[in-house]
Amino acid sequence: MTDHLLDVRALEVTFGSGRGVGTLGRRREVVRAVDSVGFTLDRGETLALVGESGSGKTTTAHAVLRLVEASAGTVRFKGSDLAGLSGSRLRALRKEMQLIYQDPYESLDPRYPVGRIVEEPLLVHRSLPSRQARRERVRQALEQVGLSPAELFLPRRPHELSGGQRQRVAIAAALVLEPDLLIADEPVSMLDVSVRAGILDLLDQLRRSGLGILMITHDLSTAAHYADRIAVMYLGRIVEIGPSRRIVTDPQHPYTRALLSVVPQPHRIRVKRAILSGEIPDAAVIPTGCRFHPRCPISTEDCSSLSPSLEPSPSPDPAHEVACLNLEGRARNTQAATGST
Repeated sequence: MTDHLLDVRALEVTFGSGRGVGTLGRRREVVRAVDSVGFTLDRGETLALVGESGSGKTTTAHAVLRLVEASAGTVRFKGSDLAGLSGSRLRALRKEMQLIYQDPYESLDPRYPVGRIVEEPLLVHRSLPSRQARRERVRQALEQVGLSPAELFLPRRPHELSGGQRQRVAIAAALVLEPDLLIADEPVSMLDVSVRAGILDLLDQLRRSGLGILMITHDLSTAAHYADRIAVMYLGRIVEIGPSRRIVTDPQHPYTRALLSVVPQPHRIRVKRAILSGEIPDAAVIPTGCRFHPRCPISTEDCSSLSPSLEPSPSPDPAHEVACLNLEGRARNTQAATGST
């Protein structure tokens, strides 16, 4: 059996809701932010977690890094179960798992120059004892992310950089420890459209060099272009997962089709938009049965009582899995909702 870089199984994360908190018998609600999520990630692969805000994407990523504690399930990184590691052993592995935050304007300390910001992970993990060795590694990291020559950027502070340059500094700070896993949480959502492609191309180059990348995004078109596989999340669960090309060309879950229907298309292609009614439900009051059924255009009576699990889809690709009860309805709806001229 092939060893995966990252192997997540039956992951659950719950929080106690603060609503109605009191000392006189008020019941605390439980928020199920992540519920029975599982996926794998290999070296040199990008997996995109896609979904609306509130679907559990970022919480899943934080649970993988143990920035929040999982309520159940396992997260294995390079064969080691992170839940079973002590503080010192977890700290050692965290050098190999790095996170890029969504907002480069907030993730960089405005008091420090770029050189100090990128050097800080080396100081925290005591990776290089020599100041000269650390400075050389910082220079290499800056060059690696396209900030060249590095000497021009070392003394600058974040307010002297553009948005794209700030995000490149954040990526350099993540790469300076030479990790095996990079988690990119909406890495371009705060950037101008004109610089997004450059950051995404950089992440793709890193993936080609052997880095495993878990990308969190709400933009299915970005995921389709840069990710090897896509996992679509809705209300804490993965409802469809598979190779990017298969997800885009043969979407099986009605939620995936709804997300794809609003992606801009060339003028010659007409796609009927699937506008969902309502908003994503509260994670403290999850609908019975299929979680998507209150907004689903093809739901049946069974959908309100039966909860589907991920199973191989009707497509010929065994790596394409979907959680939906209405198999025949999926096929009919796909034919009715899309078309070309």
